[in-house]
Amino acid sequence: MIYDCAPDYLTRRAEFRAEHLKLAWEAHARGELVLAGAMDDPLDGALLLFQCDSPAIPEAFAKADPYVRNGLITKWRIRTWHTVVGTDATQPIRPAT
Repeated sequence: MIYDCAPDYLTRRAEFRAEHLKLAWEAHARGELVLAGAMDDPLDGALLLFQCDSPAIPEAFAKADPYVRNGLITKWRIRTWHTVVGTDATQPIRPAT
């Protein structure tokens, strides 16, 4: 999932950060959220990598996220990522030998 941050995100996030991180770590403990964090230089977005079978899971996360509910995130979108290389690739493709 991709988050777009409001221009005042950095100055406002402290108020909501504990609740946001609690939600994120709970999703991680359930095996849904693999990695998450803000993009820097400029700090204008964040990436949240979910491992799930349905977009309903990241959608529910976004709707519950205090950053979204309080306008720190101006837009969010869910994108499917088809991984083909790496230990955890969902559809590994190896070259013919």
